[in-house]
Amino acid sequence: MHVLIINGSPRVKQFSNTDKILAKFTEGMCENGTTFEQYEVSDRKQWDDIRKAYYANSNILIALPLYVECIPGLLMEFLETLSPKNDGTRIAYILQSGFAEGVQLRCGEAYLEKLTGYLGCEYAGTLVKGDNFSIRFFEGAQQDRVTGPYTEMGREYAANAGFDTDKCRAFTGFEVMPAHLRLILKVVFRTVGRVMFKKIAVGWGCTKPLDYRPYQ
Repeated sequence: MHVLIINGSPRVKQFSNTDKILAKFTEGMCENGTTFEQYEVSDRKQWDDIRKAYYANSNILIALPLYVECIPGLLMEFLETLSPKNDGTRIAYILQSGFAEGVQLRCGEAYLEKLTGYLGCEYAGTLVKGDNFSIRFFEGAQQDRVTGPYTEMGREYAANAGFDTDKCRAFTGFEVMPAHLRLILKVVFRTVGRVMFKKIAVGWGCTKPLDYRPYQ
């Protein structure tokens, strides 16, 4: 099987969490002979090549981040340049987000299923996973702990040409975070999390405190 992979993140490859997920995913996907070609919608110079590959391939995987219940505008802009295929092409999706709960991504998942129909293709499922916000801030083994599980999902996709399996559905984790865990995380974010975000802000050149409200 040969797969066209489209990274739908608006971030350039260097800063794309989605790209780092795909790096692990394709490791597992290619173990038994599956091949792929990958493009980035963040690079507009690739758009002509992506369109040609879209019309030439019958197995397509679109990976994208979810930003507050809305898929990236840059990806939508590209998709609007495509014409429906109506030739049996199968499209699957990797939908990832910084939100930890699966329920936060379900509206996006439902839209992607409809989108597949608009493109005249067959829906091959969506791999849904949250809690990925910090990927690009990690390095080495710390980053691998977050992205590593996607390797097994790559094997699942290659074996089933999609994500309609129990393993893929279980990969999401909890739909709604248990109450006791929400309480713990609230405390963590108000203490350790605040220190971490302050450090990140300083690294980005911010000089004002996190709670600075100039227009209040």
